[in-house]
Amino acid sequence: MAQIVIKNVRKEFGAFTAVQSSSFTVEDGEFFMLLGPSGCGKTTTLRMIAGLELPTAGEIFIDGEEVSQKPASQRDIAFVFQMFALYPHLNVRKNISYPLVSQGMPRDQVRAKVNEVAEILGITSILEKPVGGLSGGDRQRVALGRAIVRDPACFLMDEPLGALDAEFRERMAEELRALHDRMGATTVYVTHDQLEAMQMGDKIVVMNHGVVEQFGRPQEIYDWPATTFVARFIGSPAMNLLPFEGMVGNGSHTVSLAGAAVAVPEMVSGGAGALTFGVRPEHVHLSDSAAYRARVVATEYLGTTQIVTLDTPLGQVKSRIASDIAVRIGETTGLNFDARSITLFDSGTGRAMISKANQKVLTHG
Repeated sequence: MAQIVIKNVRKEFGAFTAVQSSSFTVEDGEFFMLLGPSGCGKTTTLRMIAGLELPTAGEIFIDGEEVSQKPASQRDIAFVFQMFALYPHLNVRKNISYPLVSQGMPRDQVRAKVNEVAEILGITSILEKPVGGLSGGDRQRVALGRAIVRDPACFLMDEPLGALDAEFRERMAEELRALHDRMGATTVYVTHDQLEAMQMGDKIVVMNHGVVEQFGRPQEIYDWPATTFVARFIGSPAMNLLPFEGMVGNGSHTVSLAGAAVAVPEMVSGGAGALTFGVRPEHVHLSDSAAYRARVVATEYLGTTQIVTLDTPLGQVKSRIASDIAVRIGETTGLNFDARSITLFDSGTGRAMISKANQKVLTHG
């Protein structure tokens, strides 16, 4: 397999810049997610790695070789598209074997390789069937089989589960991750679905408007978002973001929210003026004795937990608490926050301020 290194890659289409000076590394054998909303540049980035688009500037290395200006045919990659891109006039076996036949591999070797891949994907029973009559899930397995059969250096996948319904999508996501683990393949996978990215990925790049907002492990990105965009995009419900005016210095342990002193992690960087207080719903706790006050406006039952929506002096907050805690709409309560789990942002730049809690995550790159 292969390491993929992206260095200051930029892509322009006329006056429009689709990707702005992006840099990240996909380590050998990683399942790597390119995540972001539609139009953020993730698919363009994938297509540049594949050689289907050439970058305007920057360098791309696959297994140590600089390939940024080489066409797709000269890169040892396999691409899996959202819409499968199968040959409708060929059966399953011929679709999977097509890349090997095109390379002139002997017929007996082709047959053995296709049988091996079909066994891995659980599609041996449909090898002689036409692809037109297959379910979406089976068509996706055939598309994967055609990619796997070549033993490429890396797999590139552009929302390969996007055409499947929700139930089948979840099952195929589990199968894809299990397949990756079994093969040890380097995989770069594009998705707009943050749950899919968190479930499957070893590392995630979060993109927005052609810019890499954050790069790291799923838990790191969830716990310590680098920007308010990441804080809003990752998590369901998203991180609570409360704007406030204040001053934070190096070594600060508290901030004042609407006159209430609230503990925060010890700060390493400082700032003053327009700031934003960020906290995940599961780190917001209802307490009659807490100084920061709120009024319950809605509850949403989710089985073992419930989401409580509260109006506060600085804006609305969501709290994820156990479903057996009694909460009444209209009642007033206080809110406690897990101090170590709080992120402060500079409201002007949207960037997270550095604390002793998030320092390692936000400064490792």
